[in-house]
Amino acid sequence: MSSNTSARRRANVSRLIALPLIATIGYSCGSDEAAYQLVGQRPTAAQQVDAIPIPDASNEGAPFEFRAQADHLLIVYFGYTSCPDVCPTTLAAVRSALKDIGDDASRIDVAMATIDPARDTDEVIAGYVRSFVPAAHGLRTTDDTELRKITAQFGMNFGVATNAAGEVEVTHSGNLYVVDETGKVLLTWPFGVTSDHIATDLDVLFEEIDS
Repeated sequence: MSSNTSARRRANVSRLIALPLIATIGYSCGSDEAAYQLVGQRPTAAQQVDAIPIPDASNEGAPFEFRAQADHLLIVYFGYTSCPDVCPTTLAAVRSALKDIGDDASRIDVAMATIDPARDTDEVIAGYVRSFVPAAHGLRTTDDTELRKITAQFGMNFGVATNAAGEVEVTHSGNLYVVDETGKVLLTWPFGVTSDHIATDLDVLFEEIDS
């Protein structure tokens, strides 16, 4: 992705941003550009998330650490495959954003951890996330205590319960998280973020990494 292309996208997206979730930190690549306001929220304090590994169902259960490769970024999502709207909408936005950023897409890993492991088997979660991003990691643990410790590190909340009719009801926050090579959260996007906003924020993060 050329700097000119990413700059044009920032300019275009800046005209569209009128959301209360805009971060207060601006970014500008030149005096002739309006400062781009990141849509994602930066943590107000260091948020370390790589302390507890989780089995990677898409890699024969190998331990997966929430940490990007060197000079890469890791996008993390928590959800479940039976989700009717939030999860597929979010993953579709990620898929579109990766197409938009060109060559830099090779520097991004995507991981989805299921919060409904009783129904999402290893094969199900791995197949689901890879239907959106072919090289993505499908993560799954059946240890509820471990899962809640992991989600707590991200500040993510969820609940799985069976109602009186015997139906499984799942609630969860729909945030996406960007993690760097040190295992720290760089940015959090709320549910509803568009693929354009994801792509443009990623451009900014890569320019920061490369500088």
